[in-house]
Amino acid sequence: MLILISPAKTLDFISELTYKEYTIPGHLHKSEQLVRQLKNLTPQELSDLMHISSKLAMLNYERYKEWDVPFDDKNARQAIFAFKGDVYTGIDIHRFTEKDLEYTQKHLRILSGLHGLLRPLDLIRPYRLEMGTKLTGRGYKNLYEFWDSEITASVQAVLDEQGDDLLINMASDEYYKGINKKQLKARIITPVFKEYKNGTYKFLSVYGKKARGMMTRFILQNRLKTADELKLFEEEGYYFNDMQSDRDTFVFTRG
Repeated sequence: MLILISPAKTLDFISELTYKEYTIPGHLHKSEQLVRQLKNLTPQELSDLMHISSKLAMLNYERYKEWDVPFDDKNARQAIFAFKGDVYTGIDIHRFTEKDLEYTQKHLRILSGLHGLLRPLDLIRPYRLEMGTKLTGRGYKNLYEFWDSEITASVQAVLDEQGDDLLINMASDEYYKGINKKQLKARIITPVFKEYKNGTYKFLSVYGKKARGMMTRFILQNRLKTADELKLFEEEGYYFNDMQSDRDTFVFTRG
C-alpha cells in the first residue's frame, strides 16, 4: 500500500528535531533547473506568478536566492517534519516511533511542485511552488508538463518494489492531477471526509484536510494492507458511510 499526500504552504524549520536520519530527493537535478529559473524573477514577478502578497513574494525571493545544493542536516530538514498545515496536524508525526518512521519512509510519498515526488525523510530547503503554478520554460507551459510522466513512473516504481497495486490518494486535486492514472497499474482509492450540515453531507476543507492526515496516520501506524481495512477508521467521530461510497471512493461522514 502506498499513500500520496500534498505538501503544505506552512513550513517549520525552527523546532527541535530528535530524529536525525535523512535521505536526498531523487529528482534534485530537476529541482535545480526550476530554481535557476525562479532565481531570475523579481519579487513582483514572483507575486504575479504565485498570486501571493508582496510580503510573501519577498520571503520566497530570499528563499530562492539562498537555495543551493548539496543538502545536509545543517541547511535542510526532512520533508515530513518541515511541512505543517492541516494534513500534517492530522498525521502528528511526532507521535511516531522510530519503527513507524521507517515504515512511513516506504509507504508514504509527498507530491511537490518543486521536487516532483518526495519520500518523508527526503531533505528539503524552504520553498513555495504549488503544482498549479503556471511557470513556463523551454518545452513546458506549466509544472504538470515539466514533470510530465516522471512522477507517475516514480509512483509505479514504488508499487512495483512493494509488489503491491494499492494506491491511496489523500492528495488535493491540484497535486493529484500530476499523476497519469492511465499509466499506473494500480487500484486507486480516494478517501473523502464529509460533515453533516444543513441537512446534507459536505466536504469542508479545514476538517477534511486534517482527516486526511488522521487517516494517513491510521494506515501507517496500524500497517494496513487491504482496502477493506480502511473502512475501520473511526477517529474523531468519522465512520465509513457505505451508502455514499463506491468501489474506489470511500466516504467517511460525521455529525
